[in-house]
Amino acid sequence: MVTVIIALVGLGGAVVKPIVSLTRSITELTVVVKGLRRDMDEQREHSRQSHKSLWEHNSVQDARIEEHERRIGTLESKEEEV
Repeated sequence: MVTVIIALVGLGGAVVKPIVSLTRSITELTVVVKGLRRDMDEQREHSRQSHKSLWEHNSVQDARIEEHERRIGTLESKEEEV
């Protein structure tokens, strides 16, 4: 009878230790994944802002190029008249 109890306690210890270790690992991984998710969200927002700034700058440059093209066209047409 005592041998059976000792065997059951040993078996319980053999089962509990890996479960506790697995639970600790899952908890640590959950914390890491939450941190990664936060970092990705921050990176996504930063990228969105950067792209918005680039597109706004591109629009300003397009307007300047169009103005220069218009002025060059005007100068060229004046040359042809002369």
